[in-house]
Parts: sequence; C-alpha cells; structure tokens
Amino acid sequence: MSKDHQLKTNCIQLVPIFQNLDKEEMVRIAALSHVKDFQKGEMVFHAGDEEEFLYIVHKGKVKVTHLTDNGKEQLLRILESGDFMGELSLFAKNIHDSYAQASSAAEICVIPRRTFQDVLIKHPETAMKVLEEVSRRLSQTERLITQFSSQDTEHRVAYYLLETAEEQKTTNLTLPMSKKDIASYLGTTQETLSRKLTDFQKQGWIEQHGHRRIRLLDKISLRQITNT
Repeated sequence: MSKDHQLKTNCIQLVPIFQNLDKEEMVRIAALSHVKDFQKGEMVFHAGDEEEFLYIVHKGKVKVTHLTDNGKEQLLRILESGDFMGELSLFAKNIHDSYAQASSAAEICVIPRRTFQDVLIKHPETAMKVLEEVSRRLSQTERLITQFSSQDTEHRVAYYLLETAEEQKTTNLTLPMSKKDIASYLGTTQETLSRKLTDFQKQGWIEQHGHRRIRLLDKISLRQITNT
C-alpha cells in the first residue's frame, strides 16, 4: 500500500461513523477519496458553495462560522482530527450556509458524495450513525439559539462554562479554543468575555489559571445565573 493510500485509510479509520466497516470497504473508500492540504487562514468552502463532499479533518483545526443578520461572524464549532463536515451532502444536493476555514495548517480527506452514498446503501448502520450525528448537531444548534437569542452575556458565559465542564467531566477545565473564538461562539466580544470571567472570579465562583485553564469553584451559583 502506498504512503498516500495509507494516509487516506488512516483518515477514514479516525471517524466513528466508519467503525462498522470492514477493512476492504475502508480501503475502497480511501482509494476514491483524496487529501488536500490547507494553510492557516485558507478557506475550505464558502457559504453558497454546493455541498458535494464529506470532509474529514486528519490533522490540524478547522473553524466553521456563519454570518449573522448584522454581518458579524459567529463561530459554530471547531473541528479537529477525526471530526467531519458536509454530512448533509450525503443525502441530497445542498448549498453550504456556513464558512469553513483552516485555523491552523490542516490536512483534510475529501470524499465525493456519490462515493459515500454507495456506502450508505450497502451499510444502513453507517447511515444511522450519520443521522445520529446530524441530529446531535441540530440539537446543539437549537440549544445555542435558545440559550443565546434572548439571554445576556453573563448567562451565556455561565452556561458555556457549565456545558464545557459536563463535556470534559471535570471542574478543572481546559478551554477548547481561544477566548477570541469563544467570544465569537457566544456572540460577544473578547473584552466582554474577559470582563465577565474576571467578575466570576471576584465572586469566588471560578479561578483562572493562564489563558486556557479555569477551575469551577461554585457550580451552584453559576447554574443559578442560567436559570434566571
């Protein structure tokens, strides 16, 4: 097996939705995919582009954003090794409504829609896993809209800290992205985010350690904010 083909096979194996496929099927998908390198800041796709591929992040990070009605960029999620995007293209022709940009040098495996549709037909369990992931992302988006559309920044920051603690299963958090990106995700500014975190620290609810480490000291008080 060539080095390039081995790389593509490794990329396929990273993704949980492919875990039920046998080795031969993975090799076949890898043979029909290709690898693209992106420099930091380079666009993977734009809003308005036709969705024709499933993109799998092999190395690096990719941020997915959309423009709000007032023209501001809002972060939807950051993808890392093993994450994928473009899954809606697997079921029907669609147009991207978001932007994907490499936030570091990235290596991405690209699978054409028709290739993957063949896999879904032969392996219904894989189709179910894709649908589960689509459902999870839709649910996450609905929660985001519900929590952030009418709530103030204090509420958003408290909610984000509690959600991150739940995901990481610890009160000693490592922020998964920069404060600039978190601010974009929460629909606020980096300055406002920093001010709210400082306020929480003064209240004795959290401790900040460096740029990415936060320890939650009083989850009850933070939860009370999200319930108001």
